[in-house]
Amino acid sequence: MTPADLSRTVLRALRRAVDEGVLAGPVPDSVQVGRPGPGGSGDYATSVALRLAGPARRSPLDIAEILRAEILRAEILRSTPALSRVDVTGPGFLNFTLAPGSRAEVVRAVLGAGIGYGHGDALAGTAVILAPAGELRAAVRTETVMRLLRAQGADARTGPDATERLTVRPVCATLAGDLFARLGTDAARWGLLRPAAHDAAATGDDLLVQHESNPLFTVRYAHARTRALLRNAAALGIPRGDGDTFEPGARALLDSIGDHPGVLAAAARHRAPDRVARHLEHTAEAFLHFQETCRPLPAGDEKPSAAHRSRLALTEAAGTVLAGGLTLLGIDAPEHL
Repeated sequence: MTPADLSRTVLRALRRAVDEGVLAGPVPDSVQVGRPGPGGSGDYATSVALRLAGPARRSPLDIAEILRAEILRAEILRSTPALSRVDVTGPGFLNFTLAPGSRAEVVRAVLGAGIGYGHGDALAGTAVILAPAGELRAAVRTETVMRLLRAQGADARTGPDATERLTVRPVCATLAGDLFARLGTDAARWGLLRPAAHDAAATGDDLLVQHESNPLFTVRYAHARTRALLRNAAALGIPRGDGDTFEPGARALLDSIGDHPGVLAAAARHRAPDRVARHLEHTAEAFLHFQETCRPLPAGDEKPSAAHRSRLALTEAAGTVLAGGLTLLGIDAPEHL
């Protein structure tokens, strides 16, 4: 179960509470679900009750308890078997604990969707017309934002009848002139997209350094490493599993992969491709740590086991998420590096 799945579950409970007259007020188009803050519990949490308190004229705690009861009603809980617990903490935060085997569903979802994992209909029915951009960084960002919007089901295009214009801190004309020629397409795009819109673009030659100090190299290296491990497994005759069970050492990587759909939706909604880049860095670091602590391939005389097959499934899922994110940013994801 992903944050996007939980968001839909909460929305369903909220719509039913409003339809039945238990709650008053408009139902939002979306519900943000993320990691619990200090004092929270479980795997994910949402502050939607605090957001609804004013329109509903109820305390956030009352609203959270109503939503918890709606989610725990048998028909909703049966449709979300990956959900183990729903708790209310603090002034009205809903906290969700996933069932032990639920993370395997995330891996299967990635393997089934391929690089389209995380694409969806969160913005279906939304029309966005962006103003054409002449300045280099604004043009690259506008083109990338349109790709993100379309991946979430929005009707996105550029035109003179623009409904919005993306604003970024521009690249100085002297640097912009030779940026792509000096750095190449991939490094130049990363340097323009990775910093937030209000921050200066990265234009230095450090984008070409083949070292973990360069986040772009780390992301692309992690992707290439997943592909190398899968090639080696195939050569050894070790099949990839379905990802039925995972050790505690896989938790950070599984969480990062599960967060991917929510990151893509938020990046599209906020016109912020830098969120995708930062998430790819986090996923790459989580994978590189995972492959050291939970080795996907047997060592020495060790026999291949079910654990290795599950690790290979997670390895493929990690590589798929990295490739999908880089593709949305317009950056190549090489299989050899």
